[in-house]
Amino acid sequence: MAKKEEPVRLQKFIAQCGIASRRKAEELILQGRVKVNGKPAILGDKVTSADKVTVSGKRIVMPKTRYRYIMLNKPRGFITTMNDERGRKCVAELVSNVGERVYPIGRLDKDSEGMLVFTNDGEFANKIMHPRNSIYKFYRVTVRPSINEDQLVKLETGVEIDGRKTAPAIVHVVHKEEGRVVLEIILHEGKNREIRKMCDAVGLEVARLKRTQIGGVKMGMLKQGDWRDLTEKEVKNLTANPIVNGRTI
Repeated sequence: MAKKEEPVRLQKFIAQCGIASRRKAEELILQGRVKVNGKPAILGDKVTSADKVTVSGKRIVMPKTRYRYIMLNKPRGFITTMNDERGRKCVAELVSNVGERVYPIGRLDKDSEGMLVFTNDGEFANKIMHPRNSIYKFYRVTVRPSINEDQLVKLETGVEIDGRKTAPAIVHVVHKEEGRVVLEIILHEGKNREIRKMCDAVGLEVARLKRTQIGGVKMGMLKQGDWRDLTEKEVKNLTANPIVNGRTI
């Protein structure tokens, strides 16, 4: 997917070309062995792949980065990390055949399931995770035993957890039966196990928690444990304000 290239420090460029480590690259620059567009380089120079960079008279070229944006339907029982010293199942196992090294944006705890996005685009990942962007996330939550109006109001207006009040949420009752209620909870915070802690604070037990949507992108019918590349439109819509009940939130 095309992406505007930002200039990087020269020593980083040399390292990414596989010529030397950043520290060694700095030494090469100081030794006068590096030129940028025919001129001797200095520490602090920044370049892009459009610049002609030579080391000891030989031009070096940055390998082209292929940015990937992956949606995974995470099953329960997997932790959101790329490796685990304790030998637990990791989401890395589920995206090992992507072709590039990608990393998860945000988390889902071991007992939760659903939509998880991966990328090798660090700038994009930071944009998605930064609190100021307030990207909404949608969850299908099964709770027990039932729910009353007071509990709904508390979930929506915020409950106190670990000495702080949670941000307002949008909560809908999707389905209700004896001893079991299915809720849709929409949050723009991403605190660790927040929904589980919110429900516990109002006396509800979470039996199942599934993330179904991030921003303007729904997981849809993707099978559990499977992944697919996001379309260019979906990548843009991850940061879009979704529409709920006919209004933009």
